[in-house]
Amino acid sequence: MAIIEKMEAQLRPVETPMVNYPAKYITQVNGDKLVIHQVEREDVPHILQAVSPLMTVAKDFYDIVASRIYSELLGYYRYRVKDEYCLVGTIDGVIVGVVNGRMIDEKAGMSYHTMTLRQGLRIGAQLFAAKMEYHLDYLGQDEVWIVAESPNGFKRWMIEYELEPRLEQWHELGGVPTYVLTKALWEKHKATKCGGRRPVSEVMLATAKKMILPETYSQIPGYVRNA
Repeated sequence: MAIIEKMEAQLRPVETPMVNYPAKYITQVNGDKLVIHQVEREDVPHILQAVSPLMTVAKDFYDIVASRIYSELLGYYRYRVKDEYCLVGTIDGVIVGVVNGRMIDEKAGMSYHTMTLRQGLRIGAQLFAAKMEYHLDYLGQDEVWIVAESPNGFKRWMIEYELEPRLEQWHELGGVPTYVLTKALWEKHKATKCGGRRPVSEVMLATAKKMILPETYSQIPGYVRNA
């Protein structure tokens, strides 16, 4: 057993201390309160239950995004990814979106994925902005490397944020060449892209941390229950 434990310790990457993302809430156009908070490693198995039903939904590239988020979060849970984090969005305690990424080093971050579990309120855009806020305002990095896996993602990130193409630099996810959100671009777009209020009340945060699994994904095109 001691030998196995020693080998396991060698397999695990050395973790860099990272400040936590401070929870915030955003009032939606319909009055709902979207709470965005960072989850802990021990929360990952529960979140995977919310992600897995979408791994077979081909519409809007949910299958590849859900499958990759599942793999990435599992890697985080099993200590096989260096310096990863996950932010979750909830409304009335129900999980409505998941985003993740990691630190490359103290100056650069890597965006992994953004997945919306409830469509129609631009939840994905708000979660993506929160992820950029984490990298650039709280981790104090200079830039974030980003790729897109769908036309909608390309429009939302590359075009709307006017991202800087860095075609010679390859992202871990492959696919479209790397685009970069620099600190200057973030400052240019932050006011219109990144909303929310802090602090989140203890009651609201306690509800958010329940992270209730969605009963249905009927708002997502192509989803069939028990598919």
